[in-house]
Amino acid sequence: MSSVAVLTQESFNEHRNGLLPEQISSVGSSGNDDDDVLPTYKEAFPPLPEKAATPEGRQELDNAWTKIRPLKSSIITQVFHVPLEERKYKDINQFGEGDQAKICVDIMQKTGAHLELSMAKDQGLSIMVSGKLDAVMKARKEIVSRLQTQASATVAIPKEHHRFVIGKNGEKLQELELKTATKIQIPRPEDPSNHIKISGTKEGLEKAKHEILLISAEQDKRAVERVNIDKVYHPFITGAYNKFVAEMMQETGARINVPPPSVLKTEIVITGEKEQVAQAVAMIKKIYEEKKKNATTIAVEVKKSQHKYVIGPRGNTLQEILEKTGVSVEIPPPDSSSETVILRGEPDRLGQALTEVYAKANSYTVSSVLAPSWLHRFIIGKKGQNLAKITQQMPKVHIEFTEGEDKITLEGPTKDVQQVQSQIEAIVMDLVNRMDYTEISVDPKFHRHLIGKGGANINRIKDQYKVSVRIPPDNEKSNLIRIEGDPQGVQEAKKELLELASRMENERTKDMIIEQRFHRAIIGQKGEKIKEVRDKFPEVIINFPDPAQKSDIVQLRGPRTEVEKCSKFMQKMVAEMVENSYSVSVPIFKQFHKNIIGKGGANIKKIREETNTKIDLPAENSNSEMIVITGKKANCEAARNRILAIQKELVSWCSAENLGGKCKVVCSVCQYGMTVDPKHHRYFVARRGQVLRDIADEYGGVMVSFPRTGSQSDKVTLKGAKDCVEAAKKRMLEIIEDLVSFKHAALLPLLGPLFCTVHCCFFSASTAETTAQENGETNGEVKDAADPATPRKCDVIVLSGRKERCEAAVEALKALVPVTIEVEVPFELHRYIIGQKGSGIRKMMDEYEVNIQVPAPELHSDIIAITGLACHLDRAKEGLLERVKELQAEQEDRALRSFKLTITVDPKYHPKIIGRKGAIITQIRNEHDVNIQFPEKNDENQDQITITGYEQKAIAARNAIQAIVDDLEEMISEDITLDSRVHARIIGARGKGIRKIMDEFKVDLKFPQNGAADPNLVTVMGRPEDVDEAIDHLLNLEEEYLADVVENESKQAYMKPRATASSVSAGEEQRSSSKGFVVREAPWTTSTEKAPDMSSSEDFPSFGASVTPKTSPWGPKRF
Repeated sequence: MSSVAVLTQESFNEHRNGLLPEQISSVGSSGNDDDDVLPTYKEAFPPLPEKAATPEGRQELDNAWTKIRPLKSSIITQVFHVPLEERKYKDINQFGEGDQAKICVDIMQKTGAHLELSMAKDQGLSIMVSGKLDAVMKARKEIVSRLQTQASATVAIPKEHHRFVIGKNGEKLQELELKTATKIQIPRPEDPSNHIKISGTKEGLEKAKHEILLISAEQDKRAVERVNIDKVYHPFITGAYNKFVAEMMQETGARINVPPPSVLKTEIVITGEKEQVAQAVAMIKKIYEEKKKNATTIAVEVKKSQHKYVIGPRGNTLQEILEKTGVSVEIPPPDSSSETVILRGEPDRLGQALTEVYAKANSYTVSSVLAPSWLHRFIIGKKGQNLAKITQQMPKVHIEFTEGEDKITLEGPTKDVQQVQSQIEAIVMDLVNRMDYTEISVDPKFHRHLIGKGGANINRIKDQYKVSVRIPPDNEKSNLIRIEGDPQGVQEAKKELLELASRMENERTKDMIIEQRFHRAIIGQKGEKIKEVRDKFPEVIINFPDPAQKSDIVQLRGPRTEVEKCSKFMQKMVAEMVENSYSVSVPIFKQFHKNIIGKGGANIKKIREETNTKIDLPAENSNSEMIVITGKKANCEAARNRILAIQKELVSWCSAENLGGKCKVVCSVCQYGMTVDPKHHRYFVARRGQVLRDIADEYGGVMVSFPRTGSQSDKVTLKGAKDCVEAAKKRMLEIIEDLVSFKHAALLPLLGPLFCTVHCCFFSASTAETTAQENGETNGEVKDAADPATPRKCDVIVLSGRKERCEAAVEALKALVPVTIEVEVPFELHRYIIGQKGSGIRKMMDEYEVNIQVPAPELHSDIIAITGLACHLDRAKEGLLERVKELQAEQEDRALRSFKLTITVDPKYHPKIIGRKGAIITQIRNEHDVNIQFPEKNDENQDQITITGYEQKAIAARNAIQAIVDDLEEMISEDITLDSRVHARIIGARGKGIRKIMDEFKVDLKFPQNGAADPNLVTVMGRPEDVDEAIDHLLNLEEEYLADVVENESKQAYMKPRATASSVSAGEEQRSSSKGFVVREAPWTTSTEKAPDMSSSEDFPSFGASVTPKTSPWGPKRF
């Protein structure tokens, strides 16, 4: 008995997977009585190979540890030789420099490969190129073309084989040029020549010739055969679910393209090797002759509405009948009114097929339930809840509601339809008994008021009366409001809505003009004041404009009488505000402001209360000396006088203190006197002392006191700061000098009534009489009526001042006299000059500073008047005429762009012309700058495409569309069989793979959907040559991916299945009764070594877990 070792099964699961099947089976059947079948330790645990190669080691190279795939280096090295006679640069003295060296450096930079040059004894050039494969091949091509002399040759092959030499997108040609290091020139398609020119080295020429001839020879073996077979016999050739044609393709190896039923073509295309094609043609003709000889037909009438049940989803029912009976069922097209269905096949099978057709036709029925259209949404229920209950029980029944029709259409199996019909009829009866509806007519302008803000009104009515109210949207312009629900609730809701509508009809909207500056005062802080107004007039809605609009319009809406009352009340409020908004500014020395305020604000508070005014003082850190008084005019004057009295008293006190040398408050205030002729006093004190107020504002609040009227005194007193008083005195002397040299000039009616009267008069004693006379009174006597020829006073501008200044002013005013000119502009251009909402003409008037008047449309006049200053008129006229030229040019361009033409295109090609997300049609539109309009769904001319734009561009766009249509008409459709297990790999993530294939080969691919009769059937559509190349590519992908699928499936057979509760319990029972995994000739059984402890974490440490160290009596080690 040999020695054995026992291991537990858990610790050896992963090692067991590496054993051979016979070893696994032997282990499973081993027992204590038969040790010969147990694996040895070396078989179960193959040792790693030794570094030194030994004969024993060579024998062990076949074990599991050495089966590692070698990694290939991505860097390759190739050596090229250029004989002396083929070298371009033969100067031995310049080896390693000159043009040859520069070319080598350029090649290395361009390709990324590394080049090393050496000279052979025969003066030939050896070049070693290192790098990645594609870099080496590119470098080789560059070396041959730039360092080696070139030869040329031609090879003749059939013209139709040229495209196979070029390959898809020229890839084959590029590959051939890289492989042979030559330049290959293929004649263009319109060139009748069949000679291909090759240039390069002699060796490369021979290789390129050989490759091209091989491609041509391969194509010579292929053939294309087109067989015309009547369309009615195509189903017998394809068979049910295309089984027959698939079997023929598999048997012959040829490709057979049978046009689908939707394509009205009789031609069947067979491609492949000549022998394969001939065999396939023979088989097709045999089937055709046999069916033509033996098949008969019968015609039956089936309702048009039942045809779709005979056809079935995706035509599966027709395929099913063909598979069961061998009979083809021909259905008339949907656009035909015929109800005749033709059955074609063997006579003894027609009866069975007819039974199947009638069974399928009668398996479904269409029925209708009468239900008022307004009840439809109640039948459906909220979010379809009511219908969901029915459709869950009867999922095969289709329920259709048509808007505006008083019926519900049911379609499905007969028994199910009957049950659903009875349920819906019961629901309709119940709703009719307990629900009602009514319609009321309300002017659409009141609809939004009935709805309320955020739907508040209408939602309240719905909730209160448990009804549904439908108010038509604005675009319908309907005045009918529909109310549906409980009969009592409907009547009550109707009553309330009519009352609201009646109240709104009696409403009035009034716009009040209130200056925006008063809006905030009317609203009040936090809306307190306007709340009082609204509480007083609760039925009136008051709307203020947005402050950003800077509008003065306040809108009132409500009952007529209430609106009038509210309007009068608010007008009264505004009048009071206007009266209380009178403002006057009083200049007070800054140092006196604190005295005006008083201790604790006593003085200012007393003045405010007694005069009922608002008094604002400038901030302490402000340089302003103005105190602003706001309120009624009389109150403001009283407050002003009181404040000035306080200042006057303070100034007098300061003057007295200065005389005693005890100035404590203001030492800078001084008083000066000056002499002013009494005849000029009136000028200074006229208009309530406006001139004096201006002097006080300008010169630091200087107070000027004139003697009382009638005193005939010429003494004038000035009080204030010394500098300010002196400046004010100087200004007054200037004014007096102007008054002394006073001149009077009148500018007679030059400006006309367009300008208001402007008065710039410096009044003097001598002008008083003139003023009185102008007013029409002289010493109490009234003047006679003025002469009609005399200019009106409103047309006269009076200027007073120095002579030279008056003359300059007259000239300046004459220059301001407006002038009007007329410009002739075609009437049809007027509306474009005015622009949208007058924006165009406003822009011109602002730009040229003139007034442009366009005649009314009903006058049909071509004359536009321009009024303004003479210096602006020429520029405005030029600008207007320039605008007219632009508009005329635009009209001409618009006429040219309005050229239209139509092109007739089959509607089935429209999606292809439009392209994915409109890409193709957008490109055509942008490229040719045209508008392309496709027909609407309900348009009679579904095949008409309209193109609008410039004539030449529209024709070019039409040609582009026609070219696309021509390409589409040349396309064919071919079905191939691809294993459904590789479909997902071919389609790729989010369709990326299939889009790449379709873009690369210019074809369309259709994969079967889930539940299709033939899950392996894939349809390829496109040009014949593109379809062939795409099919080749797809078959190559299938072969590649299928190998991976098979490999993965074989791996899955050895994968450990997921544990279930039953398997876990069974495994535990098996382990409890198992002795573990047993091996022979273990090392610890042949020596004195102790067998490893399976439970020890030191002998068998777990991966990633720390090993618990042995404890020491001295405690843990310190480092």
